[in-house]
Amino acid sequence: MLLIAGLGNPGQTYAKNRHNIGFMAVDEIARRWGFGPYRSRFGGFAADGSIETPAGPVKALILKPQTFYNESGRAVGEALKFFKMDSADLVVFYDEIDLAPGRFRMKAGGGAAGNNGVRSITASIGPYFRRARLGTGHPGEKELVHGHVLSNFHKADLKWVEPLIAAIADAAPLLAAGEDEKYQTEVMRLAPAEKADPRKLARGDG
Repeated sequence: MLLIAGLGNPGQTYAKNRHNIGFMAVDEIARRWGFGPYRSRFGGFAADGSIETPAGPVKALILKPQTFYNESGRAVGEALKFFKMDSADLVVFYDEIDLAPGRFRMKAGGGAAGNNGVRSITASIGPYFRRARLGTGHPGEKELVHGHVLSNFHKADLKWVEPLIAAIADAAPLLAAGEDEKYQTEVMRLAPAEKADPRKLARGDG
């Protein structure tokens, strides 16, 4: 079984924020693979389903913590404990300001790199879990980061947001099979993005 968590803040106020692209990604996986309706569980909204792989279906639970972004570890920890799962069975989708908009990277383990949602999960279950990082760009100055991540995507951003979210869902069989490197490659093949300085892109300089 796989636990797929998306990070974001609850409620319509935050629904279109850059910080909520993790919610957007797991919502599209749930839609694309016909997961059941979301129910209140583990301090979040959870949906059961499976993802078809060449070796057969892989059961999965999609979880959207409703404890606010910086406390995401509480919901994730509860779900892992309930299912007696290891942290290696967890994939977390979240926004990454140090990646240019539209870029996508998978990694396992490591530090939080200033992401308080990841820091919360690490404090709850340890650092070794799979991370699906969705680039949203950097505003250019440290003091602008808070406002940047809590601002809505612009209409122009949808030209890369929508293809990226669709690719994340379409390539999900590779994720479910544990082929993270191939998953990353396939997502970027389906939704190519320019390699550029995330700070320049966020400012509209390149």
